[in-house]
Amino acid sequence: MNKEELHQARTNPDFLKYLEQTRKDAIELKNISAMYEVLDSYLILDLQEDKINELYENILKLSFEKIEEFAGKKQKLTLEGDELFYIRSFYEHAIEKWSYENYDGAKSLIFILTQIVDDKQLLDTLNVHLLMCSLNINLDEFYEKYVDINSTPEKEAYEYFIMKYKIDIEELLNEKKDVLEKEYKNLKHLMD
Repeated sequence: MNKEELHQARTNPDFLKYLEQTRKDAIELKNISAMYEVLDSYLILDLQEDKINELYENILKLSFEKIEEFAGKKQKLTLEGDELFYIRSFYEHAIEKWSYENYDGAKSLIFILTQIVDDKQLLDTLNVHLLMCSLNINLDEFYEKYVDINSTPEKEAYEYFIMKYKIDIEELLNEKKDVLEKEYKNLKHLMD
């Protein structure tokens, strides 16, 4: 969207009314894809921070409920439908914790994702994240040294995750296998 289109969207009463109704309906119906659609619109249009926070809180609450349910059933999640959005929100929360250098909180969330995600490429990237948090590498340093920010993901579902690196991640994971194994052992209790 260009500046003019953004201005029109921000000031169009019909669109804003539609957005507000969609927000209320999505929260009431616990429709995570609709909540994300509205959240993304609010963020792009730089609209009401209180409503952005409320949407994000509802997304997290729903995701935690659903992920706990899936984990309890020992069921794996795919990158399709609402499951993608549950994974995305859990992942975003882990990245947020990491950005505040809450390594233990980030590791816990990332570990849980490693146990319930059914996607080899995403699992590898989650293990890289877990490793970096285990080594107390802050998020800025991680981006600077390891992340290839100029590449685009192969699959649309991957656009929500850090997937491309400046290094060979298989080699890194092999090299630091003992650190990962220790973390898996230490965090195993989260899945009991």
